[in-house]
Amino acid sequence: MTSQIIYNGDLRTTATHLQSGTAIETDAPTDNQGKGERFSPTDLVATALASCMLTTMAIKARTMQIELNGTKAAATKIMVSDPRRIGKIVIVIDFPPTLQLDDKQKEILERTARTCPVERTLHPDVELDFTFNW
Repeated sequence: MTSQIIYNGDLRTTATHLQSGTAIETDAPTDNQGKGERFSPTDLVATALASCMLTTMAIKARTMQIELNGTKAAATKIMVSDPRRIGKIVIVIDFPPTLQLDDKQKEILERTARTCPVERTLHPDVELDFTFNW
């Protein structure tokens, strides 16, 4: 088992990662009867995609002897209705200005990010918009 999730009432859950014991709470978003005081479950999907992209790039970069410390990703999720679901995820990745890579290295890292496990898991109806700012 990976995690245990408990419904706490008032549209809030607590998810505990069983291996580490770390916990995160979620709230329903304000546009869906929630307080919006925590990540919503759909926020976590977009956040997981950005985190997965950074992590897989860092794994590949390590094998290329490149350090990606300081690289940042911004995730935006856009909901659609009928049925209510994530319609689009926008990820913008900003690399540190001190990072100097050639075009081939950039292409390898971008391709790695675009094929991370979370990206491969998302339904094809979810539009993905990725920007890499080198």
